[in-house]
Amino acid sequence: MIDLNGITLIRDHRTILRNVSWRVRDGEHWALVGANGAGKTTLLQVVCGTLWPTEGDVRVLGRRYGETDLRRLRREIGWFSAALEPRISPREPVRDLVASGKFATLGLVFDRPTAADRRRAGELLDVMGCSHVAGQAFGTLSQGERQKALLCRALMPDPRLLILDEPCTGLDLAARERLLDSVERLGRLRDQGPTLIMVTHHIEEITPAFSRVLLLRDGSVAAQGRKADVLTAPLLSDALGVRLSVRRAAGRFWVSLRRRSGRP
Repeated sequence: MIDLNGITLIRDHRTILRNVSWRVRDGEHWALVGANGAGKTTLLQVVCGTLWPTEGDVRVLGRRYGETDLRRLRREIGWFSAALEPRISPREPVRDLVASGKFATLGLVFDRPTAADRRRAGELLDVMGCSHVAGQAFGTLSQGERQKALLCRALMPDPRLLILDEPCTGLDLAARERLLDSVERLGRLRDQGPTLIMVTHHIEEITPAFSRVLLLRDGSVAAQGRKADVLTAPLLSDALGVRLSVRRAAGRFWVSLRRRSGRP
């Protein structure tokens, strides 16, 4: 699904990614973890072909960048990010926003969906429990409803690869857990569902469906592999620059600050 070899990206004399190699096999679900500025979103922009590395080889969905039509390839990659919200017209009908995912656009501008496309958009909203907002304007939705609508949009083209860039940003606890439950159900579809890649700052958001973790530090790979091998106190403390304790409960990992003895 993803095969990156020796990826280095330099912008304005600053090295953002440094010699990153990462392979994602079909059916694996990965979480990307690291501090702010570690390079998580930048790495995924390289995967999607919106940023070009200074050095290294990129192959996604079996195709090598530089030898394939990225416009067509991007239609096989779903992208879900709360950062897309400011680019969406608050007047955009939710059903149209979801349908626009087929064309990799934010809303229907030039493309026109078929009747089958509109049915699929409605079905996706129904699966996410949002069919009641299909005819509403995007700007009238709650934050949780907006996130689910964006997730439906990302799923619209039936992507082989689905990238979730900090999907729970801005959600309260209840809305976060409902969204994570939807993501977990997607991850358990196995052969019927997409390969999932999720960026998160919050370790507890990595649900059981995600079996592997890529940990970045200052644009380099600090660790990668099985979740239990990467989400350890020493590795996370080193990558995030703070002393942490890690515990496991209900199939998820939870972190807390480890205070020095003798301090309140």
